[in-house]
Amino acid sequence: MMYHLNTELAIPRGHPPPTQLPAEFNNYVQVYEITDSHFPGYVYLELRYLLTECSDDGNYNGVDYDRGQYLSNVRHQTYGDLVNTHGPALSIIPFKDKSLLSLDTVPCIRCLSWPSQAADWPTRHRNYGWPDSATLDRVVSDGCDLVGVANRQCRQDEWMGKHQWRLSFSRAEIVLINSWIPAQQIVYHMLRYFMKTEQLFDSADNTGAGKLSNYHIKTLMLWACELKSTSWRTDDVNLVRMCVQLLHILAKWLNDRSCQHYFINNCNLIDKSFNMTNIGGQLMSIDETWLSTWFVDNYIRACLQLNDCPRNISRLFDHVTTRTKLQNVISALVAWTLNSSVLELWRVFNDVELYITSRLYSRSLTARSCVHWMTELTKIESCLSVYFTAIAFLHVASRSLRHGFNDELMDVLAAVCGQFTDTRRIPIIPLLPVCCH
Repeated sequence: MMYHLNTELAIPRGHPPPTQLPAEFNNYVQVYEITDSHFPGYVYLELRYLLTECSDDGNYNGVDYDRGQYLSNVRHQTYGDLVNTHGPALSIIPFKDKSLLSLDTVPCIRCLSWPSQAADWPTRHRNYGWPDSATLDRVVSDGCDLVGVANRQCRQDEWMGKHQWRLSFSRAEIVLINSWIPAQQIVYHMLRYFMKTEQLFDSADNTGAGKLSNYHIKTLMLWACELKSTSWRTDDVNLVRMCVQLLHILAKWLNDRSCQHYFINNCNLIDKSFNMTNIGGQLMSIDETWLSTWFVDNYIRACLQLNDCPRNISRLFDHVTTRTKLQNVISALVAWTLNSSVLELWRVFNDVELYITSRLYSRSLTARSCVHWMTELTKIESCLSVYFTAIAFLHVASRSLRHGFNDELMDVLAAVCGQFTDTRRIPIIPLLPVCCH
């Protein structure tokens, strides 16, 4: 889970300070200018402007800040055994409820503009039209983020280790992955599962050497989607065959020590510190028969165990000797999963509604935060925005009974109702008795 403070913002070098910001930002914002380091993809953030929102029109006024103050990348602390740090992430390990998954939180700095370090990406030639122009426009309009981690070769340096930041294209990657057809998404999932289960992500031959990570698999998939023809992913789809082909490409990258960053054209993700010739040989030796057997033994069986599958379904797997029997087992597993998904969805929504209620109870609701809540919840599911609206009305009614009705509550109601001008506030007043009742 990536998050950013609403009091900090990054801009590409040479860009003027913004005069308008999304509703999620505070009325006072520090603006940092992105400065290149000598490692592609890694930068420094120099405090350049101080922004203050004008109360009359909502625009921001910027003033220059004295040069020379750089933002530290140390954004969190370690909290005993329950929290680990790895790279820019803070890993929170649940200790009471063993059914909960661990959570990685990554603090970042938001950049609303597409970075100059990846300026060539939107316009480079693409033979097969992926991504299409609409997806390209959406990716570029989302800008990027910066996460607090230094290049591996700079981490021992006292100053660079604490002040280097890495450009993050997570928002762009989510948009691109969501544009894939199901076959592409499944292959990506299969590759990640295979590499993690075989512990190839953690392999390195010497201390401090570069290691394979999920980002290499993501980069592999993104390049494959752009460079391979549409027929590769649509004609005679064989998921295992696609996985084998991509693993062989990864093996070649490892042997050549060359993996070009998908967005930054002069950034190599496999440098000289990688010493993985053995892994490259292992990946090159994989064929379709071996990988098919591997997924049956290590993936389908794991699905049966992970989902607490009923015994009458899991025991079918004890006698899988033909392809037809395997298909019968998978069909039964899928049918059971679909039938139980409605209950699981109800549990998820119940948790989300509880979260919304508790957050509004513990934190004061403002017009700005209200707009942000409704915008983000609508992106997830429109009914969550409706639920938030109901809770917001109750929140306003409760506060008005305790402290009286004031302009701040009026602004919140206007935000909830989508009415922001003074001339349209009057119809809201009759709603108050209903809310209080």
